[in-house]
Amino acid sequence: MKPVWTPSEAYTRGSHLERLMQRLELPDYDALYAFSVEHPDAFWKATLEQIGLEWFEPYEDYVDLSRGVMWPEWFPGGKLNLAHNATTRHATGERARQLALIWEGENGAVVRLTYRELDRQVAQAASALRELGVGRGDRVGLFLPMLPETAVAFLAVARIGAIAIPIFSGYGAEATATRLADAGAKLLVTADGFLRRGRVVPMKPVADEALQRAPSVEKVLVVRRVDGGYAMKEGRDLWWDEAVARQPGDAPTEAMGSMDPFMLIYTSGTTGRPKGTVHYHAGFPLKAAQDMAHLFDLRPGELMFWFTDMGWMMGPWAILGSLLLGSTVFLYEGAPDYPGPDRLWQMVARHGITHLGISPTLIRALIPHGEEPVKKHDLSSLRVLGSTGEPWNPEPYQWFFQNVGGGRCPIVNYSGGTEVSGGILGCTVYKPIAEASFNTPAPGIKAAVLNDEGEPVVGQVGELAVLAPWPGMTKGFWNDPERYERTYWSRFKDVWVHGDWALVDEEGYWFILGRSDDTLKIAGKRVGPAELESAAIRHPAVQEAGAVGVPHEVKGEVPVLFVVLRPEFEGSEALAAEIAEKVAEVLGKPMRPAAVHFVSDLPKTRNAKVMRRLLKAAYLGESTGDTSALVNPEVLDEVRKLKK
Repeated sequence: MKPVWTPSEAYTRGSHLERLMQRLELPDYDALYAFSVEHPDAFWKATLEQIGLEWFEPYEDYVDLSRGVMWPEWFPGGKLNLAHNATTRHATGERARQLALIWEGENGAVVRLTYRELDRQVAQAASALRELGVGRGDRVGLFLPMLPETAVAFLAVARIGAIAIPIFSGYGAEATATRLADAGAKLLVTADGFLRRGRVVPMKPVADEALQRAPSVEKVLVVRRVDGGYAMKEGRDLWWDEAVARQPGDAPTEAMGSMDPFMLIYTSGTTGRPKGTVHYHAGFPLKAAQDMAHLFDLRPGELMFWFTDMGWMMGPWAILGSLLLGSTVFLYEGAPDYPGPDRLWQMVARHGITHLGISPTLIRALIPHGEEPVKKHDLSSLRVLGSTGEPWNPEPYQWFFQNVGGGRCPIVNYSGGTEVSGGILGCTVYKPIAEASFNTPAPGIKAAVLNDEGEPVVGQVGELAVLAPWPGMTKGFWNDPERYERTYWSRFKDVWVHGDWALVDEEGYWFILGRSDDTLKIAGKRVGPAELESAAIRHPAVQEAGAVGVPHEVKGEVPVLFVVLRPEFEGSEALAAEIAEKVAEVLGKPMRPAAVHFVSDLPKTRNAKVMRRLLKAAYLGESTGDTSALVNPEVLDEVRKLKK
């Protein structure tokens, strides 16, 4: 494939990777990647030294695999604390006055905190939590929008050795209660509300309702954001500012074992209760920082903005990775297109953002507004673009690359997940990048595409797998080790099977084709939904498309397409036939959809991931299982009415 982007000296010179290769005396990136999976102990030692990670007690070995590859013990004997490495070690010396965090509210309010100021606020919050009886190993729910206090609370929980439970700010009471109850949370930090599209979204009433089903929660800290006049329960609820501001600006930091947990992130299961992925001090933060260094080349002083929520792993990832590297993290509270479609680009220009992460789905939603909202802002500060959550279609990829990045910024495609603590696959800015591709597994990740026999293949679609454990992989699921083993380790012995269909070509470019359980088998050939959707989007009427496979008596399975039209088009049988014909023209007649349905939207999570399994289940009249991650569950009712 012809690359769309090739690195210049501006990207390679002075990069994290260049310095690491010099340190390890390796000639090029391919040699570095090979070294990272063949000698992971030496690779991680050099990486952590270069990042400047500080240990209270040094580790004795790289890993203990006495319990097997499913249950590694990383850096045994080591004592550290992620909060110390994120703020305290920067709070004195040359970085003390550097900005650690910038926040912008939807109403335009801005907060800037230096490393010294952030560390002081984290210490005050840590003391407040201790005063309320929270200690080592206790669980603390964080039901918060993206606010400065969100980062402060998150780091304070880690500083005292407790365990944070980030909860998506858009959840209702039931989904919130499920997570708090499953974790046995002792304390909840929430906000009275937040702003979304110019309106107040209440959170305190949702939290109050959730707590009726989460009896373990004893105290609630409430951040003032909207002054909504919501009731405070005497003896349980306290205002954040009143509890925190009176605390001293210094507080002891717990020395934690390398595998001591600091966070439970819940992911939705296909059936049953959500899975609580367990993350530890010498795992998720290290993997986040390493990926930001080796893939995104985020340098000290640069500004990382990933449009996300704290309840999605990219929220904690952005905060921890940026701060461990001595960079600046940017948080935004509101909608990406409010009060106008140029809001994101306006913030890039206003704050000098260097690294911008957006999902392909969000880009597709912004394209109908045209290029003008982008072009009226100076985006010259941008150096690296990022994307995750969904496979790309060519047209949106090029729009992002050309209009936002000016054809000069690489798009770091990034795919892994909550259980991974970051990326299995990514792009490094040290190598050429092909359209919509990944140009490498993340250094330290021994990735492969496996066929049905578990053999690595090139040029064939297969299961994305990891052939060796890595620092950052989840320490199982909370109180459910069997489910963890069954989910990732049951297909092939001692191999992590991730659940994505992927392909790596002869040139070393990787492609994610969709979730394994989303993949269609048409005319004996496996087809990723992204292929069908990309073909449909070539029709000028199509803004978005979702493809699923449905059973057929004769053919086994046939594709069905759900289409969101551009505003100027109206659905009709003739238009449906045109779109089906376009897919057949691009992919061949066997791939022609058996039906094309017009819908107002596709079922999506807050991180803009299209939930095709729910689309399929609703269409077939089957149980949709856990839908708490959806921002628009009403779309499923629309889909249920379509099949005659």
